Amino acid sequence: MELELNGNVAVITGGASGIGLACARGFAREGCRIALWDVSAGVIEAAAAIAADFAPPALGLVVDVRDFTAVQAAAHTTETALGNISHLVHAAAVGSGKFGFPFTNLNPSDWPRVLDVNIMGMVHVAQATAKGMIARKQGTMVFIGSVAGQIGSQTDPPYSATKAAGINFAQCLAKDLAPHNIRVNTVNPGMVKTPLNQNVWHSWNQQQPVEKRRSYEVWFADKVRAVAPLGRWQETEDIADMVAFLSSARANQVTGQTINVDGGQVMR
Repeated sequence: MELELNGNVAVITGGASGIGLACARGFAREGCRIALWDVSAGVIEAAAAIAADFAPPALGLVVDVRDFTAVQAAAHTTETALGNISHLVHAAAVGSGKFGFPFTNLNPSDWPRVLDVNIMGMVHVAQATAKGMIARKQGTMVFIGSVAGQIGSQTDPPYSATKAAGINFAQCLAKDLAPHNIRVNTVNPGMVKTPLNQNVWHSWNQQQPVEKRRSYEVWFADKVRAVAPLGRWQETEDIADMVAFLSSARANQVTGQTINVDGGQVMR
């Protein structure tokens, strides 16, 4: 299937690892010029590896999405180096770092950073990229959500709440930007082996008595079998494939949608 992404410029936030990195590699494989934005200095090395593996150039920028001025500067640098931004994939997100079941395991002070990164970070990257897309009457945005934003996951209430807010904001954006031929969608992963997911396990494990502690592999396998009808975890590439499709010409009538890639965990 020809996705018609070749030659375009794609920005991927949270691109240094996990789902963001898989999305970046997927776009590069389709012939896109890639800009990876991430708070981690490892984004430079990640971009260099992509550039080595694929023909189009890749740019790595250290960016904290909480800082709107820095995000604006990254957008300017990206367009100067690579050209006009056609596609945005926003994968940057954090959790509270604590196991939040019950929610009283968390303090109010555990919430602000998650809200700032996951909600205001989304606002910042949308603001920084939308104006150019509007001027050109062309573009796509895909936001990486989570099934936690649909089911009220008790695992990490701040994370769950921000992902629910992100789904709603993406729908607002889709309505606002549709007259400008800009499509906006959300992809919700289910159970994916990422650093964020591993942090959830570690936090849970630390709260268990010694006899109930389990390795990450055992914990993950048990959880997947319990919640996903397909009975297996999702790979980062599974998410990246859906993101590439939604960004492509093959999905030119798809906007404002929330697509789950979760092995059947949430069915509607």
